[in-house]
Parts: sequence; structure tokens; C-alpha cells
Amino acid sequence: MALKDFIKKQFIDVIHWTEPEEGILSWRYPMRDMEIQNGAQLTVRESQMAVFVNEGRCADVFNPGLYKLTTQTLPLLTNLLNWDKLFDSPFKSDVYFMSTRLQVNQKWGTQQPITIRDKEFGAVRLRAFGIYSWRISDPRTFHSKVSGTVETYRVADIEGQLRHTITGRMADTFGESGVPFLDMAANQIELGQKIAEFLRPSFTDLGLQLDSFVVENLSLPEELQKRLDERIGMTMVGDMGRYTQFQVAQAVPIAAANEGAGGTAGLGAGLGAGLVMAQQMMGSMQQAQPGGAGATGETKFCVECGKSIIKAAKFCPECGKPQA
Repeated sequence: MALKDFIKKQFIDVIHWTEPEEGILSWRYPMRDMEIQNGAQLTVRESQMAVFVNEGRCADVFNPGLYKLTTQTLPLLTNLLNWDKLFDSPFKSDVYFMSTRLQVNQKWGTQQPITIRDKEFGAVRLRAFGIYSWRISDPRTFHSKVSGTVETYRVADIEGQLRHTITGRMADTFGESGVPFLDMAANQIELGQKIAEFLRPSFTDLGLQLDSFVVENLSLPEELQKRLDERIGMTMVGDMGRYTQFQVAQAVPIAAANEGAGGTAGLGAGLGAGLVMAQQMMGSMQQAQPGGAGATGETKFCVECGKSIIKAAKFCPECGKPQA
């Protein structure tokens, strides 16, 4: 061994870490054959924590600050190495720096629709996606359960685990919430908070803290969305009689724009058929209502064909002739 290497091995006076790039969660200080000198200086920057590990066991954890490494500042390591009060010779220990910065704009989403029970629609399949943020909160747990002895552990290494944890808990969250789909879609902020409550224990178990969880979109598969649109449309229609009259009125300019000899006749036939349909539908609705014309049995005869019709009818449902 060269004299230069021997001297380098004996003296490690300053231990620190400057993050070279985004996305690094844990980094092991390169000890090689070097040893840490008694009284060495440890620098832990803001948004960092340092963990001393002896023979695979986590010892002392340091928050941001400047430290002089002695038996007083390394009480757990001192106990593991059976030091008395002071140590004079260099010692070996793995030092891991952890980034506690908030990992923002992490994306999540359901690759396949999630089937849940819904109060209004029965069983429905949902798709959802959004963003979330988290950070390392317990370096000991994170080291022992996640990063281990890996020299450099990155966000990408745990991203898949977290994403699958989220989607795996989504169905349980939706089911236990008991909130109908339409209310979920209308209150995505509250929904995100509810999901976060279910997810936090899973993050804590890995030494992480879930900071925020946002639901950006909640939707149904295309075929189910069409059915929902149809239902909403029927609800918006409300009074079918007025809706039919409106549809007939809308058809007037379209029919009038038709060219050719049959244009006028087509207009008259279309109007007659539309009005007859509207009259029949309104007549049926009146008969179904208490006190309606159908309930009293008041009728009259068509002035054109003589068919018995409701007294209040403006057109004959048989021939379409206007009534006096």
C-alpha cells in the first residue's frame, strides 16, 4: 500500500453530501477502506438527514446541522461498538444521506377501470388520475424496509410500488366512502382528502409521509359515459309535452328550407304529424293526472272524421284536422 493511500485511509475529517441531481432519495458516503477520525466534522444540509449504520444496524440519525463526531454525538453507535467514554482511534461505519425534500408532481392513475358499487347506478367502472407529493419522514424505517444497502436509491425505484399501492386502495376507498359517483365527480377536492386518509398508513409503513393527494379527473369508460349522458338528457327534458312542442318548432325552419315540389306538402305533413304526436302525449299525461280531461270523461267528435276525441284537443289524433 502506498504511503499516500495509507494517509488517505486514516483521515476522514469532513463528511457531507451535495445532491448532484433531482430524484435521489438515499446515497451512501463512499467509505472504501477509509475510516472516520475522532472529532470529524459532519455537515447535514437543509432537506437532508444522515444515518450511521454499523454492521447492518441503524444507529444515530442526524438532522440538518453541523456536528463534531464524538461519543457524545454518537451515543447509539458508541453503545454498539462498546466504547467507554472516548475513542481515540478511527472507526468504520456506513453513512447514508437521505433527501427529505418534498417529491412533488408525482403522477398516479388507473390503468384499468375500477369496479365499485354505486348507490344510484349499481355497479360502475371508474377511471381516475391525478398527482400527489410525499417525502421521507423516518430514515430508519426507510433504510431498513426500502433502500437498504443500495449505494444510490432513487424516486424511480419506489415510484411503481407507490402507484400500485394507490390504485390498489382506490376500490376500497370508493366502496367504504358510500358516496355516489356523481357526488364524487362534483367534489374532487374532498374525494382526494378522503383517499389520502386511507393511503397515509401505507406510506408511513415505508418511512414516508404523504403530503398531498389530488384527484384531477374522475370518469366512466366511454360506453358507460354515453348511458349517463342519456340519463342526464332525459332528466333535463322534464315535461315531455313541452319538449315535443319545442322539437316540432325547431323542425319548422328545417322543413321550410326544403326545395322542390314536395317541400310545402312535406312541411304540412311534418307539422301535422308532430302536433298530433304532441297532442297524444299530452293527452296521455292528462289522463294519468288526477282531475285531467281523461279522468272526467269529457269528449267531443272530430269535425272532419267524426272520431271521438278529448274535448280539450286542438287537433284530431286520427286525421290531424284542427278543431274549433
